[in-house]
Amino acid sequence: MLRDITLGQYYPADSVIHKLDPRVKLFSTMIYIISLFCFRGVAALVIATVFLITVIKLSKVPFKFMVKGLKAIMILMLITAVFNLFLTPGEALVSVWRFTITKEGVTSAVLMAIRLTYLILGTSIMTLTTTPNQLTDGLEKALMPLSKIGVPVHAIAMMMSIALRFIPILIEETDKIMKAQMARGADFESGNLLKKVKSMIPLLVPLFVSAFRRADDLAMAMEARCYNGGEGRTKMKPLRYEGRDRLSYLIMWLYLALIILCRIFVPWPQ
Repeated sequence: MLRDITLGQYYPADSVIHKLDPRVKLFSTMIYIISLFCFRGVAALVIATVFLITVIKLSKVPFKFMVKGLKAIMILMLITAVFNLFLTPGEALVSVWRFTITKEGVTSAVLMAIRLTYLILGTSIMTLTTTPNQLTDGLEKALMPLSKIGVPVHAIAMMMSIALRFIPILIEETDKIMKAQMARGADFESGNLLKKVKSMIPLLVPLFVSAFRRADDLAMAMEARCYNGGEGRTKMKPLRYEGRDRLSYLIMWLYLALIILCRIFVPWPQ
């Protein structure tokens, strides 16, 4: 399960998505997330599906690799679907004791599951096709106007970049600690919920110690390299928009406009 988490990982490939400016990918991801919670009806769903499949094909990231990230949120997706299924009022289909499954509840549960799936796949494309350094530079450049009002843009971008970079490292560290504890007789699967929680203590303690040690080593390395923030720093590869980046902006605006038009004029069938 731990190795199925793809958040923060980078998949190297020679694709047009990899070559896009990180600011374009950040903006496109934001527009895509907005569109997922704007669409209504099958027509908009088909457009979102075709768009997502096209982007995945262009990214040259194996679909099986991207689907691995869905396994980590299956429980969250199931809980969300169950809540929508039983707590949405409407036309009753099945009644069991105090629980009633409605037609609107089934529609809401299916739609929410689709939205969460598309959300994970869409955001995974950004992290899988963008290195942490590119993501930091893009976020810092995009938020640069906020620095005029005293917002520490560089520090925020650096913290997000370090956090993303630490995710796969800590996942790998957790997997090593679990295997070491299991070799010593630890059991993380059997027993009730309380016993499972107690069995996680031998895992969490060394994990936190390792995380603090890595953070301290990183701080010492940054100090040894005379790092003192973003003021006066230059970039070896400054970000510049190219033709494909402007075309990507245009495509995203057209995509969002198409989703909104379908919501207004083609909201059926639900």
